[in-house]
Amino acid sequence: MNPTNHTLAPLHRIEPNLHALQAAFEDNFRLGLECGAAVSVWQGGREVLSLTGGHADGARSMAWSPKTLVLTWSATKGPAAATLLAVCQQQQVSLQTPVAAFWPEFAAAGKSGLRIQDVLSHRAGLFALQDHSPRFTDHEAVVAALAAQPPLSAPGAAHAYGPRAFGYLLDELCRRIAGQPLGALWRALIADPLNLDFWIGLPESEFVRTAQILAPKLTATIGEKTEFEEALATAGSPTQAAFSTPAGMLTASTMNRAEVRKASFPAFGGIGSATALAKFYALLAAGGSLDGITIFEPSTIRRMSERLSDGMDGVLHRPTAFSAGFMLDPLDEAGKKIRELFGPSGDAFGHPGAGGSLAFADPAHDLAFAYVMNQMEPGALPRERALRLVRAMYSGPQ
Repeated sequence: MNPTNHTLAPLHRIEPNLHALQAAFEDNFRLGLECGAAVSVWQGGREVLSLTGGHADGARSMAWSPKTLVLTWSATKGPAAATLLAVCQQQQVSLQTPVAAFWPEFAAAGKSGLRIQDVLSHRAGLFALQDHSPRFTDHEAVVAALAAQPPLSAPGAAHAYGPRAFGYLLDELCRRIAGQPLGALWRALIADPLNLDFWIGLPESEFVRTAQILAPKLTATIGEKTEFEEALATAGSPTQAAFSTPAGMLTASTMNRAEVRKASFPAFGGIGSATALAKFYALLAAGGSLDGITIFEPSTIRRMSERLSDGMDGVLHRPTAFSAGFMLDPLDEAGKKIRELFGPSGDAFGHPGAGGSLAFADPAHDLAFAYVMNQMEPGALPRERALRLVRAMYSGPQ
């Protein structure tokens, strides 16, 4: 493994400890935790650190490069949420607007009062499908099922993370409001203007540089089960329903298929580079403008860090917090962070992905971070491998 420092520039405000971050990145390989991975850090509107290491395939025949693309699983939810927010900003749609104003069928089964904001903050009670038959590849069947069913929990009373269903809801809202699928709007409104190498629906021409996703190692799953893992293994539990509907196994082998890579899955199917994902968050950290291009108004950026839900998550069985589509670190009763997935800054926001990927914006320091990899680890939230990178970045003077 040969991680390379492609860009290193002077910093301002706080100084992320880039040397400690590089050492932590190398440690992950030395400990045998990685096959291939990349890290990108942006500050002040430019990339200040780019690290790559390892291999893009399980046979270890293709070196990981700065141009390597990789599936980011639920880290896709950040760009997906930003796309719907961009659509609402462009169309002057308030997040307080009922979903049914654009999607009349959605009003069925007591959902007429559910707002766009409720969907974005995982407070709509639509974390899973009541009808387990629609396949994850059939968008029309999935959204029809979601429109017809009642909320599975009392809307607004608590939040419950929707690992799969979330993306279909956002995609259908984009189609109803702007007339195009979310993946196309992501490119048109955000990715193309900023030349972001990140896709929600990957063109076949980009397959040649896309890393192979590798399933978690069996040895990594040995140990005492968490409450989340127990719930995931319990037939009929909300957690199992959330992670298994719409129907179809989302395994590493499934996600490596050409037809799945090409399809648009806004909750779990984004494919891109660490640099592109970090640059996206650099746009948000900088207040909505980057490279002389303004994408978001200040009021829209505020919606990304304003806490709309915070507490015990009905699906993940641990405290979580969400703004309008982005994850925040949850707070205790005294207002202190329970964990620092997104570092110590109070207004940092982003999203992790299954297997370990992690990306976020820290507006207080005009800082953005992205870590992507192809060797998955178990669990819905990143473990020590990613957390040691974040801790190193915030560890003080170099």
